[in-house]
Amino acid sequence: MNLRHLEYLLAVADTGSFSRAAERCHITQSALSRSIQTLEDDFGARLIDRMGKRNELTPFGQTVASRARRMVLDAVELKRSAQLLQDGYLGVIRIGLGAGPTALLMQPFLRYMACMHPGVQVSLESGPPELQTRRLRERGFDALVVDLRSVTPADDLLIEDLGQMRGGFICRVGHPLTKFNTPITFAHLQRYPLASTSLNPELARLLITRYGPAADPQVAVTLRCNDINSLLHAVHGSDAVFLGLISPAREAIANGSLVELPITPALNEGARFAFVTLADRTEAPAMGIFRQFVAEHLHD
Repeated sequence: MNLRHLEYLLAVADTGSFSRAAERCHITQSALSRSIQTLEDDFGARLIDRMGKRNELTPFGQTVASRARRMVLDAVELKRSAQLLQDGYLGVIRIGLGAGPTALLMQPFLRYMACMHPGVQVSLESGPPELQTRRLRERGFDALVVDLRSVTPADDLLIEDLGQMRGGFICRVGHPLTKFNTPITFAHLQRYPLASTSLNPELARLLITRYGPAADPQVAVTLRCNDINSLLHAVHGSDAVFLGLISPAREAIANGSLVELPITPALNEGARFAFVTLADRTEAPAMGIFRQFVAEHLHD
Protein backbone atom coordinates (compact mmCIF):
# COMPACT_ATOMS: atom_id res chain seq x y z
CA MET A 1 0.00 0.00 0.00
CA ASN A 2 1.26 3.48 -0.84
CA LEU A 3 -0.11 7.01 -0.82
CA ARG A 4 -0.63 7.09 -4.57
CA HIS A 5 -2.91 4.05 -4.43
CA LEU A 6 -4.98 5.77 -1.75
CA GLU A 7 -5.26 8.88 -3.95
CA TYR A 8 -6.63 6.71 -6.75
CA LEU A 9 -9.18 5.17 -4.39
CA LEU A 10 -10.34 8.65 -3.34
CA ALA A 11 -10.64 9.67 -6.99
CA VAL A 12 -13.00 6.74 -7.64
CA ALA A 13 -14.93 7.59 -4.47
CA ASP A 14 -15.33 11.23 -5.54
CA THR A 15 -16.24 10.59 -9.18
CA GLY A 16 -18.06 7.26 -8.92
CA SER A 17 -16.35 6.25 -12.14
CA PHE A 18 -13.09 4.48 -13.01
CA SER A 19 -12.82 6.36 -16.30
CA ARG A 20 -13.36 9.81 -14.75
CA ALA A 21 -11.05 8.95 -11.85
CA ALA A 22 -8.32 7.86 -14.29
CA GLU A 23 -8.76 11.08 -16.24
CA ARG A 24 -8.52 13.14 -13.05
CA CYS A 25 -5.37 11.29 -11.95
CA HIS A 26 -3.81 11.45 -15.45
CA ILE A 27 -3.30 7.70 -15.76
CA THR A 28 -4.90 4.97 -17.84
CA GLN A 29 -8.02 3.23 -16.61
CA SER A 30 -6.24 -0.13 -16.58
CA ALA A 31 -3.43 1.28 -14.41
CA LEU A 32 -5.98 2.71 -11.96
CA SER A 33 -7.83 -0.63 -11.82
CA ARG A 34 -4.57 -2.43 -11.04
CA SER A 35 -3.85 0.03 -8.21
CA ILE A 36 -7.29 -0.53 -6.68
CA GLN A 37 -6.82 -4.29 -7.00
CA THR A 38 -3.45 -4.00 -5.24
CA LEU A 39 -5.11 -2.13 -2.38
CA GLU A 40 -7.83 -4.77 -2.10
CA ASP A 41 -5.19 -7.50 -2.06
CA ASP A 42 -3.28 -5.66 0.69
CA PHE A 43 -6.40 -5.29 2.84
CA GLY A 44 -7.79 -8.68 1.97
CA ALA A 45 -11.22 -7.16 1.37
CA ARG A 46 -13.21 -5.60 -1.44
CA LEU A 47 -13.18 -1.79 -1.42
CA ILE A 48 -15.43 -1.02 -4.39
CA ASP A 49 -18.61 -2.65 -5.62
CA ARG A 50 -18.58 -2.59 -9.42
CA MET A 51 -22.16 -2.52 -10.70
CA GLY A 52 -22.06 -1.87 -14.44
CA LYS A 53 -21.26 1.81 -14.90
CA ARG A 54 -21.80 2.50 -11.20
CA ASN A 55 -18.95 2.14 -8.73
CA GLU A 56 -19.67 2.50 -5.04
CA LEU A 57 -17.47 2.05 -2.00
CA THR A 58 -18.23 -0.95 0.17
CA PRO A 59 -18.76 -0.24 3.88
CA PHE A 60 -15.13 -1.23 4.48
CA GLY A 61 -14.09 0.90 1.50
CA GLN A 62 -15.82 3.90 3.05
CA THR A 63 -13.83 3.40 6.26
CA VAL A 64 -10.58 3.16 4.33
CA ALA A 65 -11.42 6.22 2.21
CA SER A 66 -12.29 8.31 5.27
CA ARG A 67 -8.91 7.64 6.89
CA ALA A 68 -7.06 7.82 3.58
CA ARG A 69 -8.41 11.31 2.89
CA ARG A 70 -6.85 12.57 6.10
CA MET A 71 -3.53 10.88 5.27
CA VAL A 72 -3.43 12.35 1.75
CA LEU A 73 -4.23 15.85 3.02
CA ASP A 74 -1.58 15.54 5.75
CA ALA A 75 0.98 14.61 3.09
CA VAL A 76 0.02 17.68 1.05
CA GLU A 77 0.37 19.88 4.12
CA LEU A 78 3.77 18.37 4.90
CA LYS A 79 5.03 19.31 1.44
CA ARG A 80 3.48 22.75 1.81
CA SER A 81 5.16 23.31 5.19
CA ALA A 82 8.55 22.37 3.75
CA GLN A 83 8.04 24.82 0.89
CA LEU A 84 7.07 27.64 3.22
CA LEU A 85 10.28 27.22 5.22
CA GLN A 86 12.41 28.39 2.31
CA ASP A 87 14.28 31.57 3.19
CA GLY A 88 12.47 34.70 2.14
CA TYR A 89 9.49 32.85 0.66
CA LEU A 90 6.22 34.48 1.61
CA GLY A 91 4.08 32.12 -0.42
CA VAL A 92 0.83 32.43 -2.33
CA ILE A 93 -2.41 34.01 -1.13
CA ARG A 94 -5.62 32.52 -2.54
CA ILE A 95 -8.71 34.09 -1.00
CA GLY A 96 -12.43 33.72 -1.58
CA LEU A 97 -14.46 36.85 -0.84
CA GLY A 98 -18.14 37.47 -0.23
CA ALA A 99 -19.95 40.42 -1.79
CA GLY A 100 -19.24 42.91 1.01
CA PRO A 101 -15.56 41.99 1.43
CA THR A 102 -15.14 42.12 -2.36
CA ALA A 103 -16.33 45.72 -2.43
CA LEU A 104 -14.19 46.72 0.55
CA LEU A 105 -11.01 44.67 0.08
CA MET A 106 -10.40 43.51 -3.47
CA GLN A 107 -9.19 46.65 -5.20
CA PRO A 108 -7.26 48.19 -2.27
CA PHE A 109 -5.59 44.87 -1.36
CA LEU A 110 -4.46 44.19 -4.93
CA ARG A 111 -3.03 47.70 -5.12
CA TYR A 112 -1.35 47.34 -1.72
CA MET A 113 0.28 44.02 -2.60
CA ALA A 114 1.47 45.27 -5.98
CA CYS A 115 3.19 48.22 -4.26
CA MET A 116 4.40 46.68 -0.99
CA HIS A 117 4.85 42.95 -1.72
CA PRO A 118 5.25 42.52 -5.48
CA GLY A 119 6.87 39.09 -5.09
CA VAL A 120 3.79 37.48 -3.50
CA GLN A 121 1.33 35.71 -5.76
CA VAL A 122 -2.19 36.95 -4.99
CA SER A 123 -5.48 35.46 -6.18
CA LEU A 124 -8.79 36.94 -5.04
CA GLU A 125 -12.15 35.58 -6.20
CA SER A 126 -15.73 36.45 -5.33
CA GLY A 127 -18.61 34.02 -5.52
CA PRO A 128 -21.44 32.30 -3.65
CA PRO A 129 -20.49 31.07 -0.16
CA GLU A 130 -21.48 27.44 -0.79
CA LEU A 131 -19.13 27.18 -3.77
CA GLN A 132 -16.34 29.00 -1.96
CA THR A 133 -16.57 26.74 1.10
CA ARG A 134 -16.24 23.73 -1.20
CA ARG A 135 -13.22 25.31 -2.90
CA LEU A 136 -11.68 25.92 0.52
CA ARG A 137 -12.11 22.26 1.45
CA GLU A 138 -10.59 21.25 -1.89
CA ARG A 139 -7.54 23.46 -1.13
CA GLY A 140 -8.46 25.85 -3.93
CA PHE A 141 -8.51 28.70 -1.39
CA ASP A 142 -6.33 29.35 1.64
CA ALA A 143 -9.05 31.35 3.42
CA LEU A 144 -12.44 32.97 2.99
CA VAL A 145 -13.81 36.31 4.15
CA VAL A 146 -17.58 35.96 3.93
CA ASP A 147 -20.83 36.63 5.76
CA LEU A 148 -20.67 34.72 9.04
CA ARG A 149 -24.27 33.57 8.65
CA SER A 150 -23.53 31.94 5.31
CA VAL A 151 -21.05 29.42 6.77
CA THR A 152 -22.25 26.21 8.39
CA PRO A 153 -20.03 25.36 11.40
CA ALA A 154 -18.06 22.13 10.98
CA ASP A 155 -15.15 20.37 12.68
CA ASP A 156 -12.83 20.99 9.73
CA LEU A 157 -13.44 24.76 9.64
CA LEU A 158 -11.99 27.53 11.79
CA ILE A 159 -14.49 30.40 11.79
CA GLU A 160 -13.26 33.70 13.26
CA ASP A 161 -15.93 36.34 13.86
CA LEU A 162 -14.76 39.69 12.44
CA GLY A 163 -17.66 41.65 13.88
CA GLN A 164 -20.67 43.41 12.43
CA MET A 165 -20.80 46.23 9.91
CA ARG A 166 -23.77 48.56 9.67
CA GLY A 167 -26.34 48.30 6.89
CA GLY A 168 -28.91 50.76 5.62
CA PHE A 169 -30.53 52.40 2.59
CA ILE A 170 -28.60 54.66 0.19
CA CYS A 171 -29.69 56.83 -2.73
CA ARG A 172 -28.25 59.60 -4.88
CA VAL A 173 -28.22 63.19 -3.68
CA GLY A 174 -31.29 64.92 -5.10
CA HIS A 175 -33.40 61.74 -5.06
CA PRO A 176 -37.13 62.48 -4.52
CA LEU A 177 -37.01 60.67 -1.17
CA THR A 178 -34.44 63.15 0.16
CA LYS A 179 -37.00 65.94 -0.21
CA PHE A 180 -39.59 64.37 2.12
CA ASN A 181 -40.64 66.44 5.12
CA THR A 182 -42.21 63.42 6.81
CA PRO A 183 -40.55 60.20 8.05
CA ILE A 184 -39.58 57.85 5.21
CA THR A 185 -41.08 54.36 5.48
CA PHE A 186 -40.49 51.18 3.54
CA ALA A 187 -43.74 51.85 1.70
CA HIS A 188 -42.13 55.01 0.27
CA LEU A 189 -39.13 52.95 -0.88
CA GLN A 190 -41.40 50.64 -2.85
CA ARG A 191 -42.06 53.41 -5.37
CA TYR A 192 -38.48 53.03 -6.61
CA PRO A 193 -36.21 50.16 -7.71
CA LEU A 194 -34.50 48.46 -4.78
CA ALA A 195 -30.93 47.28 -5.41
CA SER A 196 -29.20 44.67 -3.26
CA THR A 197 -26.95 41.65 -3.20
CA SER A 198 -28.35 38.19 -2.46
CA LEU A 199 -29.33 38.33 1.21
CA ASN A 200 -29.05 35.42 3.61
CA PRO A 201 -32.32 33.98 5.02
CA GLU A 202 -31.71 35.42 8.49
CA LEU A 203 -31.48 38.99 7.19
CA ALA A 204 -34.48 38.39 4.92
CA ARG A 205 -36.55 37.33 7.93
CA LEU A 206 -35.43 40.41 9.83
CA LEU A 207 -36.54 42.70 6.98
CA ILE A 208 -39.95 41.03 6.87
CA THR A 209 -40.31 41.31 10.65
CA ARG A 210 -39.35 44.98 10.67
CA TYR A 211 -41.09 46.23 7.52
CA GLY A 212 -43.76 43.63 6.73
CA PRO A 213 -44.23 40.97 4.03
CA ALA A 214 -43.63 43.53 1.26
CA ALA A 215 -39.98 43.72 2.38
CA ASP A 216 -39.31 40.09 1.43
CA PRO A 217 -36.15 40.46 -0.71
CA GLN A 218 -37.45 37.88 -3.18
CA VAL A 219 -40.27 40.33 -3.97
CA ALA A 220 -38.90 43.75 -3.06
CA VAL A 221 -35.44 43.62 -4.71
CA THR A 222 -35.59 44.50 -8.40
CA LEU A 223 -31.86 44.97 -9.06
CA ARG A 224 -29.88 42.00 -7.72
CA CYS A 225 -26.14 41.56 -8.16
CA ASN A 226 -23.31 40.37 -5.92
CA ASP A 227 -21.04 43.20 -7.07
CA ILE A 228 -21.83 46.02 -4.64
CA ASN A 229 -19.83 48.59 -6.62
CA SER A 230 -21.98 47.88 -9.70
CA LEU A 231 -25.14 48.34 -7.64
CA LEU A 232 -23.88 51.66 -6.25
CA HIS A 233 -23.01 52.75 -9.79
CA ALA A 234 -26.64 52.11 -10.78
CA VAL A 235 -27.84 54.09 -7.76
CA HIS A 236 -25.58 57.01 -8.75
CA GLY A 237 -27.33 57.36 -12.09
CA SER A 238 -30.95 56.53 -11.29
CA ASP A 239 -33.68 56.68 -8.66
CA ALA A 240 -32.81 53.17 -7.44
CA VAL A 241 -32.22 52.75 -3.70
CA PHE A 242 -29.39 50.53 -2.44
CA LEU A 243 -30.02 48.17 0.49
CA GLY A 244 -26.83 46.87 2.05
CA LEU A 245 -23.59 47.84 3.75
CA ILE A 246 -23.01 51.54 4.29
CA SER A 247 -19.22 51.24 4.31
CA PRO A 248 -18.64 50.67 0.56
CA ALA A 249 -20.45 53.97 -0.10
CA ARG A 250 -18.65 56.02 2.56
CA GLU A 251 -16.39 57.84 0.06
CA ALA A 252 -19.35 58.76 -2.17
CA ILE A 253 -21.32 59.88 0.90
CA ALA A 254 -18.35 61.98 2.04
CA ASN A 255 -18.01 63.72 -1.34
CA GLY A 256 -21.74 64.43 -1.49
CA SER A 257 -22.86 62.23 -4.38
CA LEU A 258 -24.71 59.64 -2.29
CA VAL A 259 -26.71 59.93 0.91
CA GLU A 260 -28.02 57.51 3.52
CA LEU A 261 -31.80 57.55 3.87
CA PRO A 262 -33.24 57.78 7.43
CA ILE A 263 -35.85 55.00 7.19
CA THR A 264 -38.45 54.59 9.95
CA PRO A 265 -38.05 52.28 11.76
CA ALA A 266 -34.26 52.14 11.41
CA LEU A 267 -32.73 48.94 10.06
CA ASN A 268 -30.23 48.59 12.95
CA GLU A 269 -28.74 45.53 11.30
CA GLY A 270 -25.90 44.74 8.96
CA ALA A 271 -23.49 42.06 7.85
CA ARG A 272 -21.36 40.02 10.21
CA PHE A 273 -18.22 38.79 8.52
CA ALA A 274 -15.98 35.83 9.27
CA PHE A 275 -12.43 34.78 8.44
CA VAL A 276 -12.69 31.08 7.54
CA THR A 277 -9.76 28.66 7.22
CA LEU A 278 -9.28 24.91 7.38
CA ALA A 279 -8.35 23.39 10.71
CA ASP A 280 -4.77 22.06 10.82
CA ARG A 281 -3.90 23.85 7.56
CA THR A 282 -0.45 25.41 7.39
CA GLU A 283 -0.79 29.11 6.61
CA ALA A 284 1.57 30.82 4.21
CA PRO A 285 3.61 33.59 5.90
CA ALA A 286 1.92 36.10 3.60
CA MET A 287 -1.42 35.29 5.19
CA GLY A 288 -0.37 37.46 8.12
CA ILE A 289 -0.22 40.41 5.70
CA PHE A 290 -3.78 39.74 4.57
CA ARG A 291 -5.07 39.29 8.12
CA GLN A 292 -3.62 42.65 9.13
CA PHE A 293 -5.10 44.31 6.04
CA VAL A 294 -8.54 42.87 6.84
CA ALA A 295 -8.32 44.13 10.41
CA GLU A 296 -7.52 47.65 9.17
CA HIS A 297 -10.07 47.88 6.36
CA LEU A 298 -13.09 45.72 7.17
CA HIS A 299 -14.96 48.05 9.49
CA ASP A 300 -17.44 50.93 9.35
